[in-house]
Amino acid sequence: MTMFAPVTPPDTAAAAATRARQDTLTKPRGSLGRLEDLSVWVSSCQGHCPPRQFERARVVVFAGDHGVARAGVSAYPPEVTAQMVANIAAGGAAINALADIAGATVRVVDIAVDADPLSARIGAHKVRRGSGDIAVEDALTEQETRDAIDAGRQVADQEVDGGADLLIAGDMGIGNTTAATVLVAALTGVEPVAAVGYGTGIDDAGWVRKTAAVRDALFRAEHVLANPVATLQCCGGADLAAIAGFCAQAAVRRTPVLLDGMVVTAAALIAEQLAPGARLWWQAGHRSTEPAHALALARLGLDPIVDLSMRLGEGSGAAVALPVLRAAVATCASMATFTDANVTDRPSLP
Repeated sequence: MTMFAPVTPPDTAAAAATRARQDTLTKPRGSLGRLEDLSVWVSSCQGHCPPRQFERARVVVFAGDHGVARAGVSAYPPEVTAQMVANIAAGGAAINALADIAGATVRVVDIAVDADPLSARIGAHKVRRGSGDIAVEDALTEQETRDAIDAGRQVADQEVDGGADLLIAGDMGIGNTTAATVLVAALTGVEPVAAVGYGTGIDDAGWVRKTAAVRDALFRAEHVLANPVATLQCCGGADLAAIAGFCAQAAVRRTPVLLDGMVVTAAALIAEQLAPGARLWWQAGHRSTEPAHALALARLGLDPIVDLSMRLGEGSGAAVALPVLRAAVATCASMATFTDANVTDRPSLP
């Protein structure tokens, strides 16, 4: 069963035109470094040179609980997930502050929080209350996995149909870095000790418990890794499945995405399997301190825009990167050319 329409690549003609335009602007060639590359990427996604400034950047935070959290793999108790969903909805979380300064708006979606939905809108796509403990059981049934992937696809469609021209996926869920680490370790072939980080700030004993849970889940997942849906069912979770569906469908809809940290990038690994070529529509907002995040970015061939030792999730690292992406667009679109400004360009070599 094909879950996603084919992904068409970004516009190479627009990219070439923007690369050529960068060489006509009043600056030494290449002097804006990564900003120039990012402007080319935005142009290719928009199919337009010069790139246009984003008018409706949208952060969607997917929230879900994980049964493995009961094994002591997080510094915080599971009930914090529902409390933080309410905090995000009320505008009091870090992602709200960061999105505001970046010119983006925030939506939170309850996919599998182990509590009643905060509202009908927030809980409209809820698949179940909490995913299973992946160390000893599947996270989801096959139908729940497909429902969660489809929920992410529906949310992407809603946002694009509503005018979103840039999407950021965020996550909220106690225990979600454990499930995400399993996905990354499974798909990159590394040992748990090389992938497991300290997540929310666990101590060494917590790290040992987390590593054991990852090891046990990896053992359970060995026979399903060729199938992305079965992988999510076995050792992912409803929130991770929804993020995968969201990132894949955004690419199908030709809408650029800024990936956040560990959890979102782990889901993106699955999204690239579900919709090959989707990664061309993504940029990595940041590099978190989680070891598995760097492994996932390397597998996707993505270079993070910022590296500020962040490990919060919520979409926060991508939100911090958004003003950098806006700067890339602004310099390319608004700077004068040498001809327009009557500035002498360097002479061409004979």
